[in-house]
Amino acid sequence: MGIFDKFKKKTGELAEEHGDKAEDAIDKGADFADDKTGGKYTDQIDTGAEKAKDFFEGAAGNDDE
Repeated sequence: MGIFDKFKKKTGELAEEHGDKAEDAIDKGADFADDKTGGKYTDQIDTGAEKAKDFFEGAAGNDDE
C-alpha cells in the first residue's frame, strides 16, 4: 500500500468518524465568509460549501453515486 493509499484510507476513516463536525465547520466557515463579503458572493460560497460536504460524504463512503 502506497502513501497515497494510506492517506486516502485515513481520510475516509476520519470523515466517517467526524463527518458531522466537518459539515458544521464548513457551514460556519461559509457563513463567516458570506458575512465578511457582505453577501456579494453568496452563491459561490454556497456552491463551494456543498462541494466540500460532498467530498467528505464521498470520503466516508456515504456517496450515493
